[in-house]
Amino acid sequence: MIELSHETELQIREEGEATYPNECCGVLFGHFTASGDAKVTAILPIENAREAEAQYNRFVITADDSLRAERAAQKLGVDVLGFYHSHPDHPAIPSEYDRQHALPFYAYIIVAVANGQARELTSWQLSNDRLQFTQEEVRVV
Repeated sequence: MIELSHETELQIREEGEATYPNECCGVLFGHFTASGDAKVTAILPIENAREAEAQYNRFVITADDSLRAERAAQKLGVDVLGFYHSHPDHPAIPSEYDRQHALPFYAYIIVAVANGQARELTSWQLSNDRLQFTQEEVRVV
């Protein structure tokens, strides 16, 4: 399970709408609970580094941006819990591209954006064998 505040959920949705018809992306900061659940306390929007003509259905977070996110998390005293991105005019379900570029352990939040309006928001974790995603509950508090 992953927990978000209403404010954080709104930030992800607004970013998806603002970057439409392209994909947005960013990093999820927070803490793991004793039960192993993730509690998101902040996000770090990242500029989609994919070439402009492919940003409508792909995103890239560069190694430099990943390092910047790790350093920011360290300064805040939080963990990098995972990543988020939008799916313009596509369901909030991971694509094959998403699976090929994901890592186990992290949460992957996807917000569907249809005709510029944020819709369903889901979260996924990749299996250790990297063969499939499992959807996890999103709790907004």
